[in-house]
Amino acid sequence: MSWLGAGIGAGFGFMFGGPIGAALGAWIGSSFGSGLKRLGNAAAVLNREGAQKVFIVTLFSMLAKMAKADGQVSKAEVQLIEDFIQNNLRLGAEDRKHAIKIFENAKTDKYSIYDYAKQYRMLVQNQAMREMVYRLLFAVAYADGELHASEEVILRKITADLGLHESLFDAMQNQFGHGRGGSASDLQQHYAVLGCTEETSDKDLKLAYRRKAAEYHPDKIASKGLPEEFMRHAEDQMKSITVAYEAIVDARKSKAKVVS
Repeated sequence: MSWLGAGIGAGFGFMFGGPIGAALGAWIGSSFGSGLKRLGNAAAVLNREGAQKVFIVTLFSMLAKMAKADGQVSKAEVQLIEDFIQNNLRLGAEDRKHAIKIFENAKTDKYSIYDYAKQYRMLVQNQAMREMVYRLLFAVAYADGELHASEEVILRKITADLGLHESLFDAMQNQFGHGRGGSASDLQQHYAVLGCTEETSDKDLKLAYRRKAAEYHPDKIASKGLPEEFMRHAEDQMKSITVAYEAIVDARKSKAKVVS
């Protein structure tokens, strides 16, 4: 049975418009789209099934926008998305058609990637889910081995629209760009991953680490609407969080020894 196409109407406690609502309507037909209500300033209540569908629609729509950012969708970007569908999502033939339809529709719709990001921020309070979308946008941007100027503009600007700290751009670029810069620069990226600075106390640093780790716990991610097939990406982020915390702790210990 297709989990992506099943129960679309019943999966939502609140129907909404905007780019995500339009994408949902285009996905399953105009009859659904015509029955949507405008989101406005009201909060949407999504159960797990509904949140999964919103995540998928938002993700593939934004991936389409990112893939077109440099003027055309490259073969490398198409291949990355195909591999992602097959190896990470492990979608069956029917679900694959749904995902591709969402992607194709978004390439020519009237909304910008920022429109999708802003509405997703309103719908999803869990920061880990929004960071997951941002991480996957980075993966597509680097699919051809380099970050184009137009892609960099989007990735820098969209952090605010997704409700993420601007320093996350540097952290992701350090990871996908294979750690450019020296050890001091790397340490700054580790701080960025945790949302901290050199001025953060040891106690607050530990609290930040625990908070981040809790956000990416598999049970919490699943409960917020991320399909089980995405757990690999949550695990990758968990590794980054742990590496960042341990690197900062080690650097602080080494500095303390030198001072003493």
